[in-house]
Amino acid sequence: MTPQTLLVIIPDRLSELVSKGEITPRYYNPGNLFQNVHILMVNDDQVNPADLQDTAGDANLTIHNYPTDPHLFYRSLGWRPFFLKGWAEPAVQLAEEIRPALIRCHGNKLNGYLASRIKKALGIPYVVSMHINPDEDIKGRATNRQQRVFLRAMEAVGKVTLRNADLVMPVYQPIVPYLKRMGAERFEVVYNILNEDHLQKKDDYRLHHPVRIISVGRQIREKNPDNIIRAVQGLPDTHLTLVGDGSYHEYLRNLVQELGLQDRVDFRPAVPNSELCRLLPEFDIFAVHTEYWEISKSVLEPLLTGLPVVINRRLGEPVPELEGDFVLKVNNTVEEYAAALKRLIEDDGYREQLGRRAYEHAQEHWSPKKMEARVVEIYRKLMKPA
Repeated sequence: MTPQTLLVIIPDRLSELVSKGEITPRYYNPGNLFQNVHILMVNDDQVNPADLQDTAGDANLTIHNYPTDPHLFYRSLGWRPFFLKGWAEPAVQLAEEIRPALIRCHGNKLNGYLASRIKKALGIPYVVSMHINPDEDIKGRATNRQQRVFLRAMEAVGKVTLRNADLVMPVYQPIVPYLKRMGAERFEVVYNILNEDHLQKKDDYRLHHPVRIISVGRQIREKNPDNIIRAVQGLPDTHLTLVGDGSYHEYLRNLVQELGLQDRVDFRPAVPNSELCRLLPEFDIFAVHTEYWEISKSVLEPLLTGLPVVINRRLGEPVPELEGDFVLKVNNTVEEYAAALKRLIEDDGYREQLGRRAYEHAQEHWSPKKMEARVVEIYRKLMKPA
């Protein structure tokens, strides 16, 4: 049998994922379907392929760079597709050399445009996974004119990618309205494939002393966990671990100092994903604040382990995936977080029931095994015969 090759085109700087420990086995090669995986980074980032081998599973991994020069935006009159054809030509030549059966794009930036040009020239199908709703997470948070001009340009080139893709895979339902507005017709919600090798079921719901509470997420304005910290202050015999980093990190450290909680709050700016997945069942409660219209990886992971989850009702339309009795919802206030945590600490039966409902619901809807099998099925259906 002729070895099958996958070309993955991404905008990410993989060295950052390596430094954060965000490595998921087979992430770029689900089901070990391909014998060769080529990753094309649309930047000049340098990374040791050995540090990423787990993401390619058993496949031979090759990494390429395809940097954009700082004048491309202006030379292409704001990334107009017609004026990007010349820039894309070397990527077409690379694809002709490696002859992939399929192209996968993570995100919809200039990497998606490269995939669309390769398909037009060589007939190689491509799929695009969307990990955010740009209308909500980018455009809705733009703060100046320069950002808005940039986003309009990116949207124009993004339409080409989404309309020509063989399939677009949004990783949660709130992305769908954006896809419809952009004119994408072929899409299917396929949730992130998480770290099945290290996610473990929580079976023991007896409390630790002190009670172990964990919160995971980027420490930014929209995910600011300060009300969780203040809630913990009023709950004796509790300990909070905050995993993550961001622009609010120093503010949160100062807050902990002001409240005199240095002995009861730990900060872990970065934890390798495999380690974090193994650690989650050792905690008693997961608590988080987020205003993003999404179900994030950092929330899916504790649900998949069966950890009781406290999460806020976001400002705006609710997240469809979080509707149900498998999470404990609160308003983003100190009082409501404190009341929810107190209830889970004092009511052993409810705490265990909530955790077990979370596990059952998550395994039914977001099981890594099911998601990986679904992606393999999609790839097999779309890939070009060798």
